[in-house]
Amino acid sequence: MTKQAKMRIGEGEFQYEVVDQWGQLPAGKAFGTTHGVVEDAQGRIIVHHTGEESIYIFDKDGQFLDSWGSEYSPGAHGMTYVQEADGEYLYLAVTGQHMVVKTTLDGREVLRIVTPDLPEIYNEEKKFVPTETVVAANGDIYIADGYGQPWIHCYDKQGKYIKSFGGAGDADGQLSNVHGITIDLRSGEERILVADRGHNRLQYFTMDGQYISQVKGMLRCPCTAKVVGDLMYIPDLHSRVTILSKQDEVAAHLGDWDKAWEIQGWPNLPKSDWQVGKFSSPHDLHVDGEGNIYVAEWLSNGTGKMTKLCLVK
Repeated sequence: MTKQAKMRIGEGEFQYEVVDQWGQLPAGKAFGTTHGVVEDAQGRIIVHHTGEESIYIFDKDGQFLDSWGSEYSPGAHGMTYVQEADGEYLYLAVTGQHMVVKTTLDGREVLRIVTPDLPEIYNEEKKFVPTETVVAANGDIYIADGYGQPWIHCYDKQGKYIKSFGGAGDADGQLSNVHGITIDLRSGEERILVADRGHNRLQYFTMDGQYISQVKGMLRCPCTAKVVGDLMYIPDLHSRVTILSKQDEVAAHLGDWDKAWEIQGWPNLPKSDWQVGKFSSPHDLHVDGEGNIYVAEWLSNGTGKMTKLCLVK
């Protein structure tokens, strides 16, 4: 019997074979809404989702290895992996519990950051609802309050508050649904890169919070951005993955499901409506050392979906 070829998407140097619904779960386990994905030093792929245990760990072939994190399940959201001098850690943004926690890879909590003591920003009605975190080379922690008040908060590595920047508004340097955050080194120095999802743009800041520039016009609804080499990979919530060059120009759009976000009920699309090779609602992604992309989609009503795009070489 002739082996059926895998679906291929993309063009030129950005062609990928699609592994649909990646990740083999044992009986009794299922994905909740899949929100975050990273890779550790062993090459294990770690997924953060809203299921009963919020951390699932796989090998690169999708074989299930381990799980933990039931205490972080309500509101499990962004996840950042950091290899520090004394070990490997995850920074989990837990929207449902209004906090960021730093854990070891087996789930031991070592730091917790809750609502900043900033009464001019937060009160009983105006909550702290962090969505993603990034750690600078000096250990400073930057937290994006994506679902609460649109600010970036900076802490030192012990969790001591330093400063905040951003705030609500439409001007340069102001934010709306500051959903994702990362550090971009492509200019030769650290710059904070924020996915200003409410404005469909990315904004660059210095490490002390001064506005530099922005990227807009080719993005639909950027959830975050991941910089790998000279390229930037963006999960566009409105139904595609975008790759930008070092000059922040479009290198590729992948899996474009045009107008999927306008389908009635989106993103709660039933599995019967899912399309292989098309994305409904990309929320996070990870690019491994071979150029393969792991995409986590925000699909509500207790369903989650992981897709692996295997780079064709």
